[in-house]
Amino acid sequence: MTEHDEPDAQPSEPEVLRYGPPPSQPTRPTWDTAAWSGASAQHSTPRERRSLGVVPVMAIALVTAIVSGSLSAAAVANLLRPGSTGVTNEPTGSSVSQVHIDESSAVITAVARVMPAVVVIESRSSGGVLGGANGTGSGFIFDSNGWILTNKHVVQGADEISVQLNDSRVFTGRVYGIDTLTDLAIVKIDATGLPAATLGSSEELQLGQLAIAIGNPLGNFENTVTTGVVSGLGRQIQAGDSNGTSSEQLNNLIQTDAAINPGNSGGPLINSAGQVIGINTAVNQDAQGIGFAIPISVARPIVDLALAGKPIARPWIGVYYKPVNAQVAKDLGLSVDHGVLIDKPASGAPAVFAGSPADKAGLVEGDIVVAVDADVVDENHDLSTRILPHVPGDSVTLSVVRNGRTMEVNVTLGTLPTTP
Repeated sequence: MTEHDEPDAQPSEPEVLRYGPPPSQPTRPTWDTAAWSGASAQHSTPRERRSLGVVPVMAIALVTAIVSGSLSAAAVANLLRPGSTGVTNEPTGSSVSQVHIDESSAVITAVARVMPAVVVIESRSSGGVLGGANGTGSGFIFDSNGWILTNKHVVQGADEISVQLNDSRVFTGRVYGIDTLTDLAIVKIDATGLPAATLGSSEELQLGQLAIAIGNPLGNFENTVTTGVVSGLGRQIQAGDSNGTSSEQLNNLIQTDAAINPGNSGGPLINSAGQVIGINTAVNQDAQGIGFAIPISVARPIVDLALAGKPIARPWIGVYYKPVNAQVAKDLGLSVDHGVLIDKPASGAPAVFAGSPADKAGLVEGDIVVAVDADVVDENHDLSTRILPHVPGDSVTLSVVRNGRTMEVNVTLGTLPTTP
């Protein structure tokens, strides 16, 4: 795997590249977009229960070695009753009940809640993005009327998509929409009354909490469960396919040591309550126990749009910017130590896109956006994070510092273009 240095943190970036907390490390290697099991010269044994006939499942060498993450340690508190050597199970004014956490039971219960909603997705293509290949990935039903969330790289460019449910039924799927911001896509099948996974929240995730991945590794091992913990938050990686023909920057990812392998792409990452907290998307082919998932909070806006029958679209302001912190403020002599500074990128392109919502609202290079609708913009909640819950056409009020003075600017959000 070829490693690439991350670009210098100083040049400005368009909001399309920054929808989450900035990375904590200055450099990162290139990663393989998930665990999508694509074409290779090796044919795997077809699943006998497939109703579409014998479909060769072909594995791409995206991951050479991943070791299953171990269960996170369970805490057991044994508190003794004062003046006694016995353990009490009843709380009193002077004692606390003994706490037993049966982690195996928690995993089993959580998996039982979500497993019926996990699906196997097979993509077939005569050319284009999939290069005349067949690929196998995962996904999960988020609404009982046949709505499925998966990774963009699993289905993009496919001529034919088949979806196998947990009960072995197979449906023809169609791509409802491709996300322009992340590696996500929504697939629709004509079915009702399906089991649907419960979407949780990724806003309050804690390092070390239990993480469970479910998917279809290698295209053969359906309903595989791996466990681990949330290893990191706000991660940023450069993800590419195995032959190096494409690359995409992914931001604000959940890092986990739950094993993610080829074919896991698009499958759910869940918590101990059986709620989806992320969508598995990428792994490092050379490392052990380093996988990544897109937070479910990032997916929620497009899920809501799909259920409302609206096209998938992301909001856009149309500026390049750099995050402002105390050191940046000191170096540049800024009057505030938070927000984002509208500035030219390293390429020298204009800081404000011509004809963009920002341009129409009168934003200019040198402006510092410090809040969106009174919500503070800082290193952990940058401009793109603040507008992410909105849809194109919404109006937001930006608090902007210009020449040391704060003013309010109303902006009507546009639609994020595929290539801004």
